[in-house]
Amino acid sequence: QSQFVESGGGLVQPGGSLRLSCVASGFTLGAYAIGWIRQAPGKAPEAVSCINTHDGSTYTADSVKGRFTISGDIAKDTIYLQMNNLEPSDTARYYCAADHVISTTCPVEYDYWGQGTQVTVSS
Repeated sequence: QSQFVESGGGLVQPGGSLRLSCVASGFTLGAYAIGWIRQAPGKAPEAVSCINTHDGSTYTADSVKGRFTISGDIAKDTIYLQMNNLEPSDTARYYCAADHVISTTCPVEYDYWGQGTQVTVSS
């Protein structure tokens, strides 16, 4: 089954950092709109950062701007999310999702997604 495999989550104190990885399994990263989507209990999913591997455009939500950075290594079929200065409000499960429609930076519909990785920010 083609999907993403996310890793890198964990428990971190406020102000700490994590780097999430999202590896394509069963398919190769070509031209996709790929997003890191997070969902906290009782809250709607939020696209925190996206990258369009066709034109290189990126998007970062205001809630994480200046703290989170998305990047990709297409040769390794991997997308990263560097998260710095983490806050308790960043606590959520983080997912990767990809859309083959590349007219937008963030995925609109999900052709591929993963099981997610849990990020907990707490002292």
